[in-house]
Amino acid sequence: MDWKNTSVLVTGGASFIGSHLTDALIARGAKVRIVDDLSSGRLENIQEHLASGRVEFIQADLREPGITRAAMKDIQVVFHLAADHGGRGYVDLHQAGPASNLFLDGLVFWEARRAGVEKVVFASSGCVYPNFLQSDPDKEIYLTEDLVKPPYDADNMYGWAKLMAELTLRAYHREYGMKTASCRYFTVYGPRGVENHAVIAMIAKAFIGQNPFEVWGDGTQVRNWTYIDDIVRGTILAAEKIDDGTAVNLGTMERVRVIDAVQMVLEYTGHKAEILFRPDMPVGPLNRVADNSLAKKLLGWEPQVPFREGLKRTIDWYFATKDREQVRRILGRMLTER
Repeated sequence: MDWKNTSVLVTGGASFIGSHLTDALIARGAKVRIVDDLSSGRLENIQEHLASGRVEFIQADLREPGITRAAMKDIQVVFHLAADHGGRGYVDLHQAGPASNLFLDGLVFWEARRAGVEKVVFASSGCVYPNFLQSDPDKEIYLTEDLVKPPYDADNMYGWAKLMAELTLRAYHREYGMKTASCRYFTVYGPRGVENHAVIAMIAKAFIGQNPFEVWGDGTQVRNWTYIDDIVRGTILAAEKIDDGTAVNLGTMERVRVIDAVQMVLEYTGHKAEILFRPDMPVGPLNRVADNSLAKKLLGWEPQVPFREGLKRTIDWYFATKDREQVRRILGRMLTER
C-alpha cells in the first residue's frame, strides 16, 4: 500500500499508541484525521503535528450523536484504537466503562461501512485469550491465534469487548466484503506510556523513590512486554497485508517475570529499596505470552527491540520528562484508574 496522500482516521490518535501510530503514518505521507476525547490521550503527544497543520484534530467522543459519521467523511483507512481502557487495576476493578466499548466499536464499524471506508484495522488485545490457559506461571506457554475459540473465556469486560469486535470485523468481511484486520497487542510499553500500565508504574515508583517498593502479586507473573515501535510497525503491516479479518498477535516471545522486570528497573535507575509484595492487589493472568509466528508468516514482522533495551529507552524518557511531585500526586490514583 502506498500511504502517500491516503486519507486515514486514527481514533484515539492522541493516546500513547495512537500518537506513535500517527507519527509513523505521517512519516509515510498519509493524510491523518484524529478523533480523541482526551480522556486518556494528551494533546502534547501530537502537538508538533498540530502546530505544523499535518493532522486534522477533532476533540470529541465518538459515542456522541453524529460524531462518528462526520469523522468517516472521505476516509479510506480507519485505525480504530479509541477505547475505554486502563491497566490491570482498571481492567479488574471497573467493568461498566470497558463495557461501553461494545457500543463504541459497533458504531465505528457500522459508520465505516456506511461511508464506504476501504479498510478497518482494529487494536485488539491479548485479553481475548482464555483465562484458563494462563493460570500456571511455571508452564512454558505461547498463545497462538487459534486458541481464541469456544468456549470463550476472555479477560473481564475489556477482553470480551475486544473479542466481540474481532468477531464483528470477520463477519463484516465475510458478509459485506469490507477489508478488515485485528492486531492483538501484548502489554505495550514505551515513551508516552502512562502510569496505569505495569512498566510505566514500575518506573514511576523508582522515579519517586518509593520504599518499600510495591509489587502486585508475588512477582512470578509472566509477561511479554512489547515496545511501542514494534507495535506500530506491525499495525501498519497488518493494514497493508491483511484483508479478511484475520487477527494476529503482536508481541515478543520473551518470557519476563514481573519481579525480574522490577529488578531491571531498580538496577538501571539505581534505586535501592525493600520489595513489598501485594497479593491483595489485581494481578491478571499469571502466564500471558504471545506466539508471533503467524505475524512473521503473514506480515514478515518480528519484534526488533528486546525488553531490556526498550526498558532503558523508556526509563530515560520518563526521567527526562516527568516532575517528581506531580507523579507523587497522581500515582496512587493512576494505578487503578484511567
